[in-house]
Amino acid sequence: MKPKILVACPIFEDVLAGLREHFDVTDNQAGESWSKSEWMARLSGHVGALTVGANPVDAQVLAANPQVRIVANMAVGYNNFDVPAMTVAGVLATNTPDVLTETTADFGFALLMATARRMAESEHYLRAGLWKNWRYDMFAGAEVHGSTIGIIGMGRIGQGIARRAAHGFGMKVIYHNRSRLSPDLEAECKASYMSKEALLKTADHVMLVVPYSAESHHTIGAAELAMMKPTATLVNIARGGIVDDAALATALREQRIAAAGLDVFEGEPAVHPDLLTVPNVVLTPHIASATVKTRRAMAQLAADNLITYFSRGQALTPLNTVPGRAA
Repeated sequence: MKPKILVACPIFEDVLAGLREHFDVTDNQAGESWSKSEWMARLSGHVGALTVGANPVDAQVLAANPQVRIVANMAVGYNNFDVPAMTVAGVLATNTPDVLTETTADFGFALLMATARRMAESEHYLRAGLWKNWRYDMFAGAEVHGSTIGIIGMGRIGQGIARRAAHGFGMKVIYHNRSRLSPDLEAECKASYMSKEALLKTADHVMLVVPYSAESHHTIGAAELAMMKPTATLVNIARGGIVDDAALATALREQRIAAAGLDVFEGEPAVHPDLLTVPNVVLTPHIASATVKTRRAMAQLAADNLITYFSRGQALTPLNTVPGRAA
């Protein structure tokens, strides 16, 4: 009998067909949203799952489903996983790094441009029929070329943004990270290390690309926003919870920073209602990796993690090592 797996989100039909060659698959091509209790119940009887961020895997879920051996996230982020609890339970966790780096860096820069140049705000103005004449100060935004970008989180995606900023837009790149990059990588990215506080006070544009954890929760809150220039912009393509969305909405309304661009939100898909009432913010629904090529690569890598684990006892991109099992 084929191992039974649950695919908890819609994926490409050909990737799903490839999984069916190896597994007895329960799919969610209808894209149903499940509560945690529904997710736990649907996982029952399955030894593996392909998940997204809406599907938590914690001690409670694992205790209710002791038969699970592997959960493959179709994302590079995995804040929906309690990896230590998974390790204790003997469950392998995987994600999809690398395949979305360049696409996500592209989008981060696109969101920066839209935010700095007030593109969404001006489009809403035009669509509302308010454009009657030209003014020298009409939607005058912030310079991008030649300005200073501060990147918080200098992993693969952060480095991709730094290269675009330095080599494509002649920007000065400063960054903050848990650990400093090697001199060679700093030179490649033309990036200079700073403390978070110095970065916030210096940067014209702040880009967040830090992974979510308890330690990074509200990396940007009211105190940090107060450090930023009133002309500065903030862009978050990391994870919801990195920014205190309520504090950000207040800072935007009071024009204590110029603008923000957000692809991720606390409690998404819900968005803090105050963010919907301020004009100087660009909002997108967690689509930084959303190109057909990249999303296909993410789905395929998640699928391949399941296939290689059950066929060879190891996964391609594991997040943990499970005692007694190959990782």
